Amino acid sequence: MGRGKIEIRRIDNSTSRQVTFSKRRKGLIKKAKELTILCDAEVGLVIFSSTGKLYEYANTRQMMGEQLYGLSVKNLQDLENQLEMSLRCIRMAKEQILTEEIRELNRKGNFIHQENLELYKKVNLLRQENTQLYKKVYGTSEVAAASRDAFNPYGFHTGEDPQEQIQLQLSQPEQDTYETSGSASK
Repeated sequence: MGRGKIEIRRIDNSTSRQVTFSKRRKGLIKKAKELTILCDAEVGLVIFSSTGKLYEYANTRQMMGEQLYGLSVKNLQDLENQLEMSLRCIRMAKEQILTEEIRELNRKGNFIHQENLELYKKVNLLRQENTQLYKKVYGTSEVAAASRDAFNPYGFHTGEDPQEQIQLQLSQPEQDTYETSGSASK
């Protein structure tokens, strides 16, 4: 009985992802070694883990910059060109990944900014409702001064400019001073 096919997508569980990475990395290096032996091919393999750790395999130590003493200038130039092309491809892939991450972060930043504006509008709406309620309860003469102070128990500061940021201040709750039964009897 054979194995079932799996869906190729990112593994969410970090432990399972690490185990899969380790097993598949070893399998890939094994296949590279087999390809070298069976087909007399020159194989170079470079793997970077998600943590940035480097794993490499090269059937000739020349890919790693070692055992170059017997090579001609032409062979050295060919080796240098191969490495430069590989490095160029790696850098392009890295740049593409970073560009996509930047786009995603910008998208998230814009979304958060929109949410912030909506919350600001809700705060202003609640402030207006509180002002109207205050007018109904206390009349209109004290509304201007009291609306800034009385309806601001949590330290919100909002101006007329919708782009102005709301500044929040934390305050300690007032502690009521009650006499305990022991101190009351003294």
